[in-house]
Amino acid sequence: MGENYSVESFTVDGSDGVKLRTRVFKPGAGVEGKDEKLGIVMVHPYSILGGSQGLLKGIASRLAHCGYIALTFDMRGVGRSTGRPSLTGSAEVKDVVAVSLWLSRTLSLPRILLLGSSAGAPIAGSAVDQIEQVIGYVSIGYPFGMTASILFGRHHKAILQSPKPKLFIMGTQDGFTSVKQLRNKLNSAAGRVETHLIDGVGHFQMEGPAYDAEMVDLIIKFIASL
Repeated sequence: MGENYSVESFTVDGSDGVKLRTRVFKPGAGVEGKDEKLGIVMVHPYSILGGSQGLLKGIASRLAHCGYIALTFDMRGVGRSTGRPSLTGSAEVKDVVAVSLWLSRTLSLPRILLLGSSAGAPIAGSAVDQIEQVIGYVSIGYPFGMTASILFGRHHKAILQSPKPKLFIMGTQDGFTSVKQLRNKLNSAAGRVETHLIDGVGHFQMEGPAYDAEMVDLIIKFIASL
C-alpha cells in the first residue's frame, strides 16, 4: 500500500481539563473521498497495559487510503495526553466524547462512526449514546468475559441497550471472551447487531498489523450498510 494519505496532529481539550493528543488521517491527493460527511473515531486498547493510538495507525492509514477520514488519539495519561488513566475506563468515556465532538465540529462532519479495540471497545460503547452524531459502532475484540468484566462490566449495558447499529469483530480463540460468551451477551442487545468471527485467531493476534486489511474491509462494508 502506497502512502497516499496525510496525517495532522492536534491537541484537543477534554471536558475536565485534560489535553488529548490527536491525529487525523485524511485521504491523500488523488484519492477520491468516499464519504465527506463521515468521520471514524478510533479508541485504543487498555491504557494501563500500554495501549496507545499508535496501535491503530495501520487501520487509520488504510481507511484514509481508501477515502475515509479517521481519527486516533491517546486517552488521558497516555503518550503526550495529560491527566491520569482510570482503572475501569470510566473517565476515558469523556475523552471519546470530547474528540468526537471536536472532529464533528472542526471538519463539519455530521456523522461519526465509533470504533473501539479491546478495552477501547467498552469505553467507546459507553460513549455511543452520549454523542448525537454517532451513527454506528464497531468493536474489535470486546472483552465480555468474566475476568475482564470485573473491570469493564459497567460499560456493557450502555452498548447493549443502544439502538444504534453495532458490529462485533472477534477471533474465535479470544482469551478474554469465548464465542459462547459473546453470543450470550449479544442475545439481549437492542437494535441491529452483527458479528464477524475470525477463525482460530487470538485476541492480541487480531490487534496486530497482519489483520489490519481485513479489519478495514469489514469497517468499510459496515459503513456502506448504514
